[in-house]
Amino acid sequence: MTDSLRQAALDYHALPSPGKLSVELTTPAETQEDLSLAYSPGVAEPVREIAKDPEAAYRYTGKGNLVAVISNGSAILGLGNLGPLASKPVMEGKSLLFKRFADINSVDIEVDVNSPEQFIQTVAAIANTFGGINLEDIKAPECFHIEEALIERCPIPIFHDDQHGTAIVTVAGMLNALEIQGKKISDVRMVCLGAGAAATACCKLLLAAGARKDQITMLDSRGVIHSGRTDINAYKGEWARDTDMRTLDDAITGADVFLGVSGPDLLSAEQLQRMAPKPVVFACSNPNPEIKPELAHSVRDDLIMATGRSDYPNQVNNVLCFPFIFRGALDVRAARINEEMKLAAIEAIRKIAHLPVPDSVREGYGGVELSFGPSYILPKPTDPRLLPEVAAAVARAAVDSGCARLPYPENYPLQTL
Repeated sequence: MTDSLRQAALDYHALPSPGKLSVELTTPAETQEDLSLAYSPGVAEPVREIAKDPEAAYRYTGKGNLVAVISNGSAILGLGNLGPLASKPVMEGKSLLFKRFADINSVDIEVDVNSPEQFIQTVAAIANTFGGINLEDIKAPECFHIEEALIERCPIPIFHDDQHGTAIVTVAGMLNALEIQGKKISDVRMVCLGAGAAATACCKLLLAAGARKDQITMLDSRGVIHSGRTDINAYKGEWARDTDMRTLDDAITGADVFLGVSGPDLLSAEQLQRMAPKPVVFACSNPNPEIKPELAHSVRDDLIMATGRSDYPNQVNNVLCFPFIFRGALDVRAARINEEMKLAAIEAIRKIAHLPVPDSVREGYGGVELSFGPSYILPKPTDPRLLPEVAAAVARAAVDSGCARLPYPENYPLQTL
């Protein structure tokens, strides 16, 4: 990052007032009567109603449109374990995105505890305050246990975006890329470099979308995860293959798909050359991908490539899904975000990329031509169709799968915030 960009980032967070969020009133608070209704004695009436029926909290408070963004700071972006307080700018940023793209009120909570069990206890104890919880920047493998435990204990949607948001957008883009390349997901051989939260969730959702487990080779920092290894935890063990392959060099030869969720410059030009014809490369390490797009395209003119960066085509960006998934889930009061809802979000995102791009979106990206093809496999975050299409698909899937407590909303699909 240049000095000027670094200073601009710091100024953005410091000015005109520190942080990126504020609280606003939704009801009048000007007169004595307003205040007597807002607080004592008027506030006693909704208190009594909620005491009689907890569901009344959705009618008389902001619970139904409130999401908590919660982290312990153990895996902040690509920066590592810098602690809960250092994660606060990221959590505030996530809350900003909830409000900007889906009009969901959000608060950030940074939990300073020493163990996953303490984190689980803390979050479970406050969960009833919110309509949903977005877990963020929690390292693997603890994040798997934390999310599983909270889903069991909390009657509201719990969603670890580093896992599932990444997976949803990745699979949507992957399906479109394979379609363009003339390949079926059930036929392709995949190499996944990385075995953390994002990698595991991506591969699980790829299976749900039609991939074959025996065609996926996963690698961690020590090489291929194979059945002979004794140094892997249970979560990695799910992906152990009975194979003679041991290194990325072994695995990449003839592979149709490379999915990188690991670190910079780990896929070489020589390795890319050995992939199958018409390869799909998702190099999603941030800020520096597993192979630079300029290098990849100089080696292969038949590939489709995606990264996690906004300055290259085909950005895998979680903002394409998480605000709208929560919008749909909250509006039908879903108990959780299940696989049917994730697959519905994938299909909605995937289909938007096939449609003509609105002029407003093209203008926001410098007027460049955007149409479904190798350089446009995912919609842009500013596409106004994401809100109505993804939220509606998720809400419908929640209702159809029996996960919703409310019927499909009459005002869906949403047209504006």
